Amino acid sequence: MRKRKGSADHDSSFTGTLLEDRSDLKQCHRKTDAASDPGGAGTAMGRRYRRGGLMWRLRKLLICVLGIYIAIPVIIKVCPSIQAKLVFLNFVRVPYFIDLKRPQDQGLNHTRNFYLQPEEGINIGVWHTVPSVMWREAQAKDAEWYDKSFQSSHPVILYLHGNAGTRGGDHRVQLYKVLCSLGYHVVTFDYRGWGDSEGSPSEKGMTTDALFLYQWIKQRIGQKPLYIWGHSLGTGVATNLVRRLCDRGTPPDSLILESPFTNIREEAKSHPFSMVYRYLPGFDWFFLDSIAANDIRFASDENVNHISCPVLILHAEDDTVVPFQLGKKLYDLAAQSKSLNGHKVQFIPFSSSLGYRHKFIYKSPQLPNILSDFLSAPHPHV
Repeated sequence: MRKRKGSADHDSSFTGTLLEDRSDLKQCHRKTDAASDPGGAGTAMGRRYRRGGLMWRLRKLLICVLGIYIAIPVIIKVCPSIQAKLVFLNFVRVPYFIDLKRPQDQGLNHTRNFYLQPEEGINIGVWHTVPSVMWREAQAKDAEWYDKSFQSSHPVILYLHGNAGTRGGDHRVQLYKVLCSLGYHVVTFDYRGWGDSEGSPSEKGMTTDALFLYQWIKQRIGQKPLYIWGHSLGTGVATNLVRRLCDRGTPPDSLILESPFTNIREEAKSHPFSMVYRYLPGFDWFFLDSIAANDIRFASDENVNHISCPVLILHAEDDTVVPFQLGKKLYDLAAQSKSLNGHKVQFIPFSSSLGYRHKFIYKSPQLPNILSDFLSAPHPHV
């Protein structure tokens, strides 16, 4: 019995020792696994830390974006002159590396660059491109020759460009080339504050510059046809100009509006840049009233009630800058205008499938026929 008892004690002691050894072995394995396993508890804590850091950065970014979103309308309301710069965009000079004194660099080697002074202390840059049929004769000619070229039988188009860029913008240059190939003199210029023209932009100043150029051309061509072509923001300048001329009893021969709008308030509300704020409470007060505070209206919808000359409107259905419906709305108003009663008023839409958008109507192969039909005369070079 003692033997058995001793044996039992021995077995119990052995079993306890074995269990202790296994426990130590497990702890050892855990330590070894923790030291060698990068996906252990420490890694899990690291993941939680990184996830928390990422969420904090995203939250911080969201707060910054929200702060900027709220700050912009407040800044514009406090400093309405900023809104004027956004309307005119005269500080955006594209293309940047262009010498406006050298139109020949843009393929206009039958063009003269010069400067006129509509007001004291304000010089504006002007280009006069003669018809393509006079190209060879125009080589190396001086200012006197270009002035005398107005006495030819070819009619003249005064082109009023839109905001941003200069008279040397590519889509503008391409239109000059199309028009001069059809036999027109093309006179264009940069409003005060644009390109290499002096001064600061304003609706009144732009209209004054356009009126000065119109009168300058008229003095040189006499009774020959003089047409006014405005594009985008330039359509607002064009209707301002033609309204003044009609009020004086000296309307132009025709007015051509490419991608026009009704008034700057409706255009600003429809512009893609306003999309992020369009449904913001107080949008009109923050943004549109700031435009009015700068005395910027470009109210073509009002001007058509004072215009008495033929009007042609060209607009692409896929225009995202000045929506097609604004051009159509202006046409509807013009068609009902009493002052335009008896004058030709025509609207030419261009299908979205053509891809002309806001500034590529010059690419239309139908444009020569459209102009010829509207002006009721074959092109002068034919």
